[in-house]
Amino acid sequence: MAAEEPAGRALSVPRLVAAAREELGTGAGRRRWPAARALQLAGEVLAVAAGLKPALLYDCGAAGPAELRRYLARLREAGLAPRRLHLLGAQGSVLLLQPGLARRRLAAVLRARPAPFVDVSAGRRGPAVCGPAEAEAVRGHLAALLAHLGAAEAAGSGPVSSSEVVPAGWNLCTVVGVLLGYPVAYTFAAEEGAENCLALTPLRVFTVRASCPRIKDGLRVQIYSFSIPESLCAELQEVLGAWCEELKEAFSMQSDFVDLCISSEVVSLPAVAL
Repeated sequence: MAAEEPAGRALSVPRLVAAAREELGTGAGRRRWPAARALQLAGEVLAVAAGLKPALLYDCGAAGPAELRRYLARLREAGLAPRRLHLLGAQGSVLLLQPGLARRRLAAVLRARPAPFVDVSAGRRGPAVCGPAEAEAVRGHLAALLAHLGAAEAAGSGPVSSSEVVPAGWNLCTVVGVLLGYPVAYTFAAEEGAENCLALTPLRVFTVRASCPRIKDGLRVQIYSFSIPESLCAELQEVLGAWCEELKEAFSMQSDFVDLCISSEVVSLPAVAL
């Protein structure tokens, strides 16, 4: 099983909410942490622990690795006792990883041919799947991160380890997309800044949700949300299909979540932030 606690053992909702408010909130913000937000975050942590995704990008506030480490300790005290987890810091961002799954994900993307990257540089007329030459630099960054995680896991101890990576020259948008388990990651020319060519481009947005009765009956947790240009969906159908089958297999091997739902819709936005 993906969690150390016995299957079906309910978690304490008040303790999960208190853990988020007291460890991740600051000042008066502690009281303003909505219970629904706290339970959603606990559900996403549990999704990583259950092997449904390799990582979670923490973007709910100003908390850093130290605060997140204390938060995870509180989750364990409340009854959520996941496998060993790893906190990865990179340029002010913090990702929570299941180390083994994250390394397998990186290794799989490094082996993939063609590379599952889509170039959305601002200078392009439209998004396009990267060719071998365009993908080579990204592969180098992923290989460096894979080596870093291997060393960090070997050196770490306890239920939660942590490390900091210095992503010199990396496109963090691409690297984080891979770590989060997206089937396709966006990349763009660094010299053009963070601008991209996705404005008013039809995008198919995929959303994955599941119920988590272990935390609370009726709680729906968003496990994934990512987009792929609609014009490339046919070209990337094999990649999408393989990702979907892997997710369903991972879902069948855990007992914390039920009622998996994979949905998609097409949207066009005046601007897209990556």
